[in-house]
Amino acid sequence: MKFKTFIAFVGPSLFMMVLFIAFPLVSVFTQSFYNKSQEFERVEVETCTPGFPTQTCVTEVKSRPVLDENGNVRTTTEFVGLQAYRDVLELDRAGAAVRAGSWSQLMTIDFWKALRFTLTFTLLTLPLVIGVGLAIALAVNNAVRSLRGPVIFISLLPFIITPVIGALSIRWLFIGDGILTAFLEWWLARDIAMFAQGWTIEVMMLLYRVWHVAPFAFVIFYAGLQTVNQDTLESAIIDGANRWQRLRYVIVPHLMPLIIFIALIHLMDCYRVFEEIVGFSSQAHVISLQWLTYDFLTPDDAGNRAISRASASAMLTMIGIVLLLILPLRRTWRDHKGAH
Repeated sequence: MKFKTFIAFVGPSLFMMVLFIAFPLVSVFTQSFYNKSQEFERVEVETCTPGFPTQTCVTEVKSRPVLDENGNVRTTTEFVGLQAYRDVLELDRAGAAVRAGSWSQLMTIDFWKALRFTLTFTLLTLPLVIGVGLAIALAVNNAVRSLRGPVIFISLLPFIITPVIGALSIRWLFIGDGILTAFLEWWLARDIAMFAQGWTIEVMMLLYRVWHVAPFAFVIFYAGLQTVNQDTLESAIIDGANRWQRLRYVIVPHLMPLIIFIALIHLMDCYRVFEEIVGFSSQAHVISLQWLTYDFLTPDDAGNRAISRASASAMLTMIGIVLLLILPLRRTWRDHKGAH
């Protein structure tokens, strides 16, 4: 392929990636080293009451934002270096908790609390998504041809639903006197509060993520099963291989590139978990790294947003994603080199 032809095909994609990925990433990285805050001034404010027969006036010193000539609030930007990262990580408190061997003390720090949940959520749902997706694909592939269409349609419904809507639906089933909570209370003859403690909320989040994402893995695996060499399968049957052995030594090795692909997509998406936190309203018990970044961007009572800390949290999240992707990317690189 000529270089001009290559540029004509790749150029638009590269331009969009630089414009919408590289530039924002560099901007976030830069903002993590600067602290931007509003300017305030202390002024005396006299407040008088319409008293009778005389007024009562009180003079107070209050803070108010400084306005520029256009009526906008003046802000100052200060270079703070790595201070935003230190504020997010709180290494002094974390080190003290580790030295004291206090897990509960470490979990009082927002970043480490969010990191614990994010890693747990990501690493537990990954094998479940792959396992459930493969099981559904095998079941559909072995089903009667007339049933495949309806089964595929039903299996894809969870993936079609908007994540926040799906999370809210599951929450409404269990919160308060939800249908499933009422059924469990009737069945177990005891009161149940699914949202009164953190671990039950986490379990519901894990099950919801698997229910929502497994159809994506199912579609990929089902397409891969159509390319399995039937001669190899027939040879394995003739040699006496049972169903489990055919799955382990023929089907899974054939689907391994797809397994790596699904793992890559899932790790990148799941490490940025946010919809479940909002849908299940779990902020009091469970938070994620992505939600922590959002929380830093929420204005406080004075209207300030911790943009530097939000940028630092976003960069730490990016670093975590890169670290998680090292193993599957190394496996992909080795397979690519072995193919050549």
